[in-house]
Amino acid sequence: MMTPSSPSSLIERRREQMFPVLNSTQIEIARRFGGEPRRFKPDEVVFELGEVAAPAYLVLSGSIKVSRRAGFGRMSEVTTHGPGELTGEVSQLAGGPALAQGRAGPNGAQATPFDSAQLRSLVVATADVGEAIMRAFILRRAFLIETGAGLVLLGAVDAPAALRLQNFLRRNAVPYTMLNPDTDREAASLIDHLGISKAELPLAICPDGTMLRDPHEKTLAQCLGLLPSFLADRQYDVAVVGAGPAGLATAVYAASEGLSVLVLDSQAFGGQAGASARIENYLGFPTGISGEALTGRAYTQAQKFGAVMAIPAEVKLLKPAVGDARPDRRDFELELDEAKPVRASTIVIASGARYRKLDLPNLSSFEGRGVYYWASPIESRLCARREVVVVGGGNSAGQGAVFLASHVAKIHMLVRGRSLSENMSQYLVTRIEALPNVEIHTRSELTQLIGDPQEGLQGISWRDRSSGKEEKRAIRHVFLFIGAVPNTDWLKQCAVIVDAKGFVQTGGPGAMSAAAGEGTDRGPLQLETSLQGVFAVGDVRAGSVKRVSGAVGEGAAVVAQLHGYLHAIRPEHRMTAMRANAT
Repeated sequence: MMTPSSPSSLIERRREQMFPVLNSTQIEIARRFGGEPRRFKPDEVVFELGEVAAPAYLVLSGSIKVSRRAGFGRMSEVTTHGPGELTGEVSQLAGGPALAQGRAGPNGAQATPFDSAQLRSLVVATADVGEAIMRAFILRRAFLIETGAGLVLLGAVDAPAALRLQNFLRRNAVPYTMLNPDTDREAASLIDHLGISKAELPLAICPDGTMLRDPHEKTLAQCLGLLPSFLADRQYDVAVVGAGPAGLATAVYAASEGLSVLVLDSQAFGGQAGASARIENYLGFPTGISGEALTGRAYTQAQKFGAVMAIPAEVKLLKPAVGDARPDRRDFELELDEAKPVRASTIVIASGARYRKLDLPNLSSFEGRGVYYWASPIESRLCARREVVVVGGGNSAGQGAVFLASHVAKIHMLVRGRSLSENMSQYLVTRIEALPNVEIHTRSELTQLIGDPQEGLQGISWRDRSSGKEEKRAIRHVFLFIGAVPNTDWLKQCAVIVDAKGFVQTGGPGAMSAAAGEGTDRGPLQLETSLQGVFAVGDVRAGSVKRVSGAVGEGAAVVAQLHGYLHAIRPEHRMTAMRANAT
């Protein structure tokens, strides 16, 4: 849950970086990328809270006062931008809605506007100015998240629907405030005034003031500008299905080399890696980094280079495009849930894996009501100072246990194998064995979930697989980290070949025979599937190393193969391909 906190903490520590002042030379350089300067009268609204595609403004004279939403129905000043300062935050890179309001100061303001395309050009083309702007925008978004600016959710904090929306917002780095009508008078008063029943909670109040009753994630995303309206109006060089580490790496490298890139994900950026509490074996981060922070940086980086992000957008079907005016172009269409198909010349399958579920008859009744598939600060607050169960013996289970150990009274780890060392990195094994409140149960498995769907999980049973002894405990929180299965159901109706376990085959005999069957004169490239022009990277690919670093490596490597394929179908692509090979 995000709750309002003191606005001074981050600003006081990093004020100069959050609000850099450009010198006269930098101002003149920046102005070349912007539009015609605009004048605003004293106290005139420059940009409104929730305004879609609100420009960023470089103040030339006067000032612009920026205010954020501070809880329900209140505004709080963040800063006043003077000459040489640029308004905006990460939303402005992608043309999203403004998460703050801007008004001209007492003497008015003159400022140069930068729409999203102009802003990205400025950031990419100017090294020192671009670095200062990107750092400032990232810190401002962190401040908005810390203070709970932007969206307001009203409802019981631990209700399944509220948990679902909170996780969606948190994993997509959307600032929000959660207000409980049981403890907040203004929230209760609004709910009573609108005549909203408990079944219609949580109530979401979007930055533009729109109210949504018990919204689906997609409805909320549309209100927040996370789903661009122009997706079907464009032809993309590359469409990436999945915004995990592999998909984000593809987006960053492809977009930075001038390709038009669309990234689609059905849930949130980061994939399973984004839910990792701490990754400590990723190159370059000796003290570790959370999966949320690592993938969040990549998400912003991809937008910096112009990649279009659409979340949540579920792909239902991959098929060849029909009605091509040029028969030499073999484009593809992706059919989306409740949206027009999108079109691209190449497809990168980076849909990763989905959480494996236990074969228990009533499991779905307790998902979000005592059974969880990741351990975030939201879940840690729900089970603070209680006993919990962590099921699994891999790295995800280890990272979850280490994170939870500092919040809960005790953790029971249920491991099917003989020891943690069979499937877990040694650094995690060592750390877990040193935790005083973690008890490891090897050769054990969860056998029963006890409770009522309305009241949530009340207890569980597990069995020692060696002795057959059953143990029952009144534990109300279970975290499942038992591996994953490839997310490839959406490929069943197309010509992409998967192996017996559902992983996509690339560059091998199976893919090659299928390509030959299409009458082609070559076998597939290393990361190419059985359908030419369709590639696969990361955990979804058969034979891949199931590690974040491996996924990032494949996401970067596939870009050279994309260039090669595009050059083959587009002679005009030659110069771009040559530049890519040179780097």
